[in-house]
Amino acid sequence: MRAFTYERAPSIEAAAQAATANPEAKFIAGGTNLLDLMKLEIERPAHLIDVNGLGLDTIEATSDGGLRIGALVRNTALAANETVRRDYGLLSRALVAGASGQLRNRATTAGNLLQRTRCPYFYDRNQPCNKRQPGSGCSAIGGVTRQLGVVGVSDACIATHPSDMAIAMRVLDAVVETVKADGSRRSIPIADFHQLPGKTPHIETVLDQGEFITSVVLPPPIGGNHIYKKVRDRASYAFALVSVGAVIQPDGKGRVAVGGVAHKPWRIGQADAELENGAKAAAAVLMADARPTEQNRFKVNLVERTLRAVIAEARD
Repeated sequence: MRAFTYERAPSIEAAAQAATANPEAKFIAGGTNLLDLMKLEIERPAHLIDVNGLGLDTIEATSDGGLRIGALVRNTALAANETVRRDYGLLSRALVAGASGQLRNRATTAGNLLQRTRCPYFYDRNQPCNKRQPGSGCSAIGGVTRQLGVVGVSDACIATHPSDMAIAMRVLDAVVETVKADGSRRSIPIADFHQLPGKTPHIETVLDQGEFITSVVLPPPIGGNHIYKKVRDRASYAFALVSVGAVIQPDGKGRVAVGGVAHKPWRIGQADAELENGAKAAAAVLMADARPTEQNRFKVNLVERTLRAVIAEARD
């Protein structure tokens, strides 16, 4: 691990200002992803800004009946929160499906959204990777692709986003609240937060340099059956081959998002509309623009099969 400097941010604004002034700085909270990447020298921050003391670790009701989740709320606390379990069961189930209990005890809400891909070529510094070194090429294309993306991919990158929590947040129409160095704030719909790879896969979100996530806001509960189903190679501590998060109403209508297939949580509005017509109709919309490889072509069918299981569970 390379040498770096360290500071504890005294305020939200000071954290944003410090990160804006130093392009080689990184925020650190739980560190469950960043520290691993630093040890591998994939991330090489010259300066770490510790944000754990900023008090952003509460879960509060909003005036319209929704929920504001602090950026530093740990995954374990969020999954176990009584209101989340009762009104946003999809989120609780997705969190429990991710990582181990020890990691969930440290991982934060904001960090979960910002975690980087687990593409093996991204982690192998001996292989070219456009996310690690822009313009160097994508070793995954033509390589081992079983775990990688099938929709929203580009000629520059076929990596997937690893977060389970983000899939639930996308179904629930969460909004990410941020602050910039000048004190200005903005609210970013989760649908717009993550970016597709295009020609710049190293730019993963719409955040500006130094922009700091303060909270994630959930709209009022939508009711229905909340289901998260994750298909993976091992029963625990493994990333999704395919995951499906859905909220399905008694009449069959609902919302659905898919993980393990794209550079961001994958949700298509028309697929929501097709849910009441069954898994095949909804999956056909979700996978309409799929560009699978021979090794991950099975994911297209697996999305439909997993969604069928989700719908059957909701009806039962």
